[in-house]
Amino acid sequence: MKRSIHLTRQLVALLVLAFSGSAFAAGSHAGDGAHGHEESAIGQPGLVKRVNRTITIVMDDRMRYTPSALAVKQGETLRLIIRNKGQVQHELSLGTQQDLLEHLEQMKKFPGMAHDEPGKVTLGPGQQGEIVWQFTKSRTLYFACLIPGHYEAGMKGVIKVSRQ
Repeated sequence: MKRSIHLTRQLVALLVLAFSGSAFAAGSHAGDGAHGHEESAIGQPGLVKRVNRTITIVMDDRMRYTPSALAVKQGETLRLIIRNKGQVQHELSLGTQQDLLEHLEQMKKFPGMAHDEPGKVTLGPGQQGEIVWQFTKSRTLYFACLIPGHYEAGMKGVIKVSRQ
């Protein structure tokens, strides 16, 4: 019975994620021809062959990212290597402050959601993943771990995207 409830919760969480526009950092999947994704408020998935820089971000159980602040030029494509050096699951989600806070509320309702879409990565202890992202707009963006309790403990960072 408990397993059935757990699986039902996971299914509901996946359905909420699938139908929530704010849950996808990459925006709509209708395509723009160049990348197969529409540009969103935070940019768009980048192409590996167009990566300008690679930055490693380490997550740990102190509920911190290292580094927690990035400076990016508008139009730049970054390969973000994300490493979980902790003993518990962590994630990194790119977004606007509003998007992240909205998704945080979803995560509180449906704990255990894992992400496997552009702009988000969920990693178990000792795992490594990557996000290749093009920052197309000059603005301040954010990244955060939205696993319940992690964001509130300070697991967040900022990305300043400046004009070229």
